[in-house]
Amino acid sequence: MLDPELLERITARRAELDELEEQLAKQLAEVRAERDELAVAERVLERVSEQLADERASGAPTVAGQVGGQAVMLIPQRAPGVEEGTLPPEYQRILAAVRQAAGPVMARQVGEVLKVDISVRGKLEPLRGKLIRLADRGWLRKLPDGRFTTRL
Repeated sequence: MLDPELLERITARRAELDELEEQLAKQLAEVRAERDELAVAERVLERVSEQLADERASGAPTVAGQVGGQAVMLIPQRAPGVEEGTLPPEYQRILAAVRQAAGPVMARQVGEVLKVDISVRGKLEPLRGKLIRLADRGWLRKLPDGRFTTRL
């Protein structure tokens, strides 16, 4: 005859192991998903790096590139011979709005000129990102107080 206490302990241990197996399977799935995401990020980084290297080697800035079949906007560095017309139209409008201002402007003021709903943070932040991108590439100057102005 089987010992009921021993049988109960075996059943309890089996339940513990089943639960542990479920947790480990979930963790393994999460690890695999993250590894897949990293592999995609690595491929995107390689492609963008190749495009930038080609752009620098050719001396002609590329406005848009392709990564995974998706258009990727590349804003060229401001340099002698690189005209404002090489920028995408939206960035040209941003530069024009900053240029029209009487002095340094905040992203909110540029948004007002461009008819962006500035009361919605989700609409203002992408504009701020574009202003920063233009400043990083030498098209605008970002002042320490967060305002933007044109370069001379």
